[in-house]
Amino acid sequence: MGETRTETMRRVLRREIAGTIGLLTDEQDFGAMRRYRTFAFDDHTTYLHQVEILLRTLADQGSHTTVALFDPEDYAVFCAEHGLEPDAPASRTRYTARLALTGPAIPYDGQPLSDLVPHLVDEAVRQATWEYAATALAALGPCAGCGEDIGRAALAHASALLTRILGTPAPGGRHLVCSIATHPEALVTVLRTEDGPDGTPRLDDTEALEFTTVLALGLATDSPGGLVVRDSTPGTPDRVYGWRLRAGGLAPLTAAEVFDAYCTDAASGDLRSPESGVDYCAPPDLGDTGHPGHPH
Repeated sequence: MGETRTETMRRVLRREIAGTIGLLTDEQDFGAMRRYRTFAFDDHTTYLHQVEILLRTLADQGSHTTVALFDPEDYAVFCAEHGLEPDAPASRTRYTARLALTGPAIPYDGQPLSDLVPHLVDEAVRQATWEYAATALAALGPCAGCGEDIGRAALAHASALLTRILGTPAPGGRHLVCSIATHPEALVTVLRTEDGPDGTPRLDDTEALEFTTVLALGLATDSPGGLVVRDSTPGTPDRVYGWRLRAGGLAPLTAAEVFDAYCTDAASGDLRSPESGVDYCAPPDLGDTGHPGHPH
């Protein structure tokens, strides 16, 4: 008997995997790949279903698979730079293998694809946010007055501010959000921490770097923005407090300002009911948070 269409699709997928599978998460990217004759799929839903079956099969066989975000535009650039024929499975395999190193990518641990895709997209947004902020910082160059590298100084200042915030007593976990108004879109970065047995905050180094870089860009460019912290300690109400970015530093928000920010819908401006079990309060004193030298 000849193989069925389903068997054919699975065989094609296996041929294009090298420990990593490049996933087309949305219809637009999927449609862009359909222009290639050797891309064997014509329905995005069916494609996602077959990918999920393949991932589960590989996991059942003991294989470790990383799922990466496949970007058709970046793929076309990759092929042009390396002299590859884009309409070829081997080229897609080479590009996918590179994604495992450059990201965004996350390991497959048996979770449904419907759960994995949002995490993968979030990872892509995080990476793009950091890359934009890092590039923008580097482009600021030296201060015309003193010659100090503005981006490097802002990173040092942002790192010191983050250390002060995490150094304030708050047993439990923290959820920090920093947002700055940039063109054409605002940049938002998140950092989560958990206190270890000795009271020292434990955090992901990559998240911390991304957070510090975005904060540094806001400080260096004096962009409108803010930094909000949510402390969570078992058995007590969560505490929410924050600062606005001002004059190259952090200016504390009042409890009323934090309440208004959390209880106002950002899109419509309508009031929302306050969240139960949450205290909206003024932030701890961080001392002088302005630029340690002089504003650039």
